Amino acid sequence: MQVVGLVNDERSKAGCGPVAEEPHLDRAAQGHSDDMSARDYFSHDTPEGDDFADRITEAGYPRPGAENIAKGASSAEQVMQMWMNSSGHRDNILNCSLKKIGVGVATSGWYWTQDFGY
Repeated sequence: MQVVGLVNDERSKAGCGPVAEEPHLDRAAQGHSDDMSARDYFSHDTPEGDDFADRITEAGYPRPGAENIAKGASSAEQVMQMWMNSSGHRDNILNCSLKKIGVGVATSGWYWTQDFGY
């Protein structure tokens, strides 16, 4: 996915190694984007209170790291600009300890999720 390449470009500029796309993290991220879109909410926590670590481990990945979400961006470049202009999201992208990534987007409402793992 294009977002992964853009993440790795930013990480390279900051002296971090690349993150590798991971299918379990992709599943967790896509599921969260789809859920936010279907149920019309925007939060790291589901209405039931599940957080990113819950979703990542439920998807089968044992070492959750961080999550970025965004809404409204209609391209990979646009969502990356939003994340890089937000200190918390930028810190997640540039956390050299994180090694894996999954990305999901729901185009109905343009809900984006990045899930990171160790």
